[in-house]
Amino acid sequence: MAPNGDGAARQDQTSDLQLLVDSAPSLIHTGRPDGYLDFFNQTWLRYLGRPQEDLLGWKWTAFIHPEDVEGIVEKWRASLASGEPFLYEARVLRADGEYRWMLHHKVAVRDKCGQIVKWYGSSIDIEDRRRAEVQLRRSAEELKESEFYLAEGQRLAHLGIGLHVHGATQQYSWLEAQLQATLNVIPAYTWYALPSGGLTFVNERHADYLGLPKDHPLRFGIDVGAEWDSHLPLLHPDDHGEMRRAWSHCLRTGCPGEVSFRARNAEGGYRWFLCRVEPLRASDGTLLYWIGVTLDIDERKQAEEKIREQEMELRQILDLTPQHVAVIVHGKERIFANRALLNYFGLRLEEWQSRGTQTRVHRDDWERLMWGQDGPPDQYEARLLRHDGKYRWFLVRNNPLYDEHGQITRWYVAGTDIEDRKQAEDRLREENVALREEIDKASMFEEIVGTSSSLKAVLSRIAKVGPTDSTVLITGETGTGKELIARAVHKRSPRSGCPFVSVNCAALPPTLVSSELFGHEKGAFTGATQRRLGRFEMADGGTIFLDEVGELLPDTQAALLRVLQEREFERVGGGHPIRVDVRVIAATNRDLNAAVANGTFRQDLFYRLNVFPIEMPPLRERKDDILILVEYFVQRYANRAGKNIRSIDQKTLDLLLCYDWPGNIRELQNVIERSIILSSADVFSVDELWLSKRTSPQASRVETSVAFNGETSPRGELEIINAALAESRGRVSGPSGAAVKLGMSPSTLEDRIKALKIDKRRYKYG
Repeated sequence: MAPNGDGAARQDQTSDLQLLVDSAPSLIHTGRPDGYLDFFNQTWLRYLGRPQEDLLGWKWTAFIHPEDVEGIVEKWRASLASGEPFLYEARVLRADGEYRWMLHHKVAVRDKCGQIVKWYGSSIDIEDRRRAEVQLRRSAEELKESEFYLAEGQRLAHLGIGLHVHGATQQYSWLEAQLQATLNVIPAYTWYALPSGGLTFVNERHADYLGLPKDHPLRFGIDVGAEWDSHLPLLHPDDHGEMRRAWSHCLRTGCPGEVSFRARNAEGGYRWFLCRVEPLRASDGTLLYWIGVTLDIDERKQAEEKIREQEMELRQILDLTPQHVAVIVHGKERIFANRALLNYFGLRLEEWQSRGTQTRVHRDDWERLMWGQDGPPDQYEARLLRHDGKYRWFLVRNNPLYDEHGQITRWYVAGTDIEDRKQAEDRLREENVALREEIDKASMFEEIVGTSSSLKAVLSRIAKVGPTDSTVLITGETGTGKELIARAVHKRSPRSGCPFVSVNCAALPPTLVSSELFGHEKGAFTGATQRRLGRFEMADGGTIFLDEVGELLPDTQAALLRVLQEREFERVGGGHPIRVDVRVIAATNRDLNAAVANGTFRQDLFYRLNVFPIEMPPLRERKDDILILVEYFVQRYANRAGKNIRSIDQKTLDLLLCYDWPGNIRELQNVIERSIILSSADVFSVDELWLSKRTSPQASRVETSVAFNGETSPRGELEIINAALAESRGRVSGPSGAAVKLGMSPSTLEDRIKALKIDKRRYKYG
């Protein structure tokens, strides 16, 4: 009952979360790691007026403005490839048929190993902001026009300068008439005041906006005094103080000034204005008038307020993001850091802006984030000091923002905590090391045991060929440890830190040999549902060991020859060559000279493989090593089984020393392991019956040599060879091969098989 209760609880939690997301006023959606958008909340569905199934996957692109589709898709695919946050502006078709600008934002959620498991996204309607930006540009153009108007006022001043009679009433009247006429034709709110500060004139456009009566003195250039703002209740009550301070500063210093304020219009509403004041002087520096140009900036103010609101909303979204996000201008000036970053370092925003976090980077990682000529690196991993004094690993990504001229204006920095992933990688590394050590101890082919002269000769050849890059061919009977020799060569080579890939060619199905060795493309054959790397690609930079290489079919032999000659191959179903840097070590228990003679093995391939031959002696030729090997295996399997073996029975030692060991070291290993499992005493012994039934290769040849004689008919010979091949599963040479059973040399048997046209391969998988 408990599991069902837990399931019901989880279902309730999921339902609550679904209800919370659907009831949220924000436009929220989610996506899979491959970019397939799999959820849109109810707010989105109402906004678009469409059901969920019309938006899933990539169908949402149908509701993006045609001019924006290519850009948003390209940006989304780039974020999917890099894992970086997605931020893009595009127009979306609302349910009422209107396209509105949206700011779309997505962040990736990763598991402990750093893999992306989900994308979470939100969208903000920025139509008002975009319109506000247009208005800001228009206001900027009006400001430029105001400079022209002020310059026109200066031109009038020069007209007054030419009179040279300051204080002459008729001449001042002429100048004022010219000034009023000029200001009335300027398409802006303009005015002028006396040097004392008394407001004297506002142009017709300005007077009409303020709702001044047609007979108001300011329409005719009549001074209303320096306290004009108290006589004319035009300003917003909250802006009187700022206006007085700015105007007093101009009167006191004689310098230009600028102030923004709210003024009441004819309808009684208030709008924001920007007023720019310039002194108009004569040639001797005498102040004649103050010329003012007032611009309506109410839409710009509203736009700025809208932008501030949306910036706050965006900051709130970034504060809820678990990643550490910062914004830095190109000159390294720090602008913004989200809550996650500040909480991690234990800093206030002002402290981070003044001090930054460079001193909190681990000294061993400092070089990774050094700014170059083009800015910081795109991505790096570094340890950052937390407020509690502990370092944690972070993956830091830097994304530049470019202006319309292609210049970087700022950097968006996102840091993801990867401490758990790093620890998992360290644990995996330690486990791999421990596993490798365990394999080294558990496998007989990971240590060379013995001191016989024949083994020392092999070790000497390994020491000489190991540091080179030469191809090696290892020969010897089954069970002698040819793979052990191959690994020893690899470990003593410069490639020892790279992969060692072992392939048993005899165990590969004939139809899949090429696919296993060289890989295949998707759709190359039935069942090839995806691209697969071959063993040669896996071993790139390292060593590939081809065991039982003599069992390869002719077409595979040709492909292998090309790899050895050209260092390149093609995948099955592929059309492009792939280059690899691989050292080849091959091994066989067959007589390849005989195989070349009877045409079953390519001569040119044999020469390519047989650059440096190493022959592994059978165990019967290493009698001096048997005692050491017995002690080694007894100790290993006794420890594994938890048994205490104090000594080895002398009769058992004599029996093991006299036995020919047709299965070589592998047979010795199996006999000792079985004896340890069955043993209940502290003295190791082997049942004599386990060995008495085995025959040496020499005895086998004597017993089976009667199989053929000069009187055997071709039909009888065919039946005998087929029976021997069936018993040996198609193998000719080696201790368990048909040649041993029939008491003849492998080359002779190969000749007879060819003469009798016997297909030995049909027995291999029978």
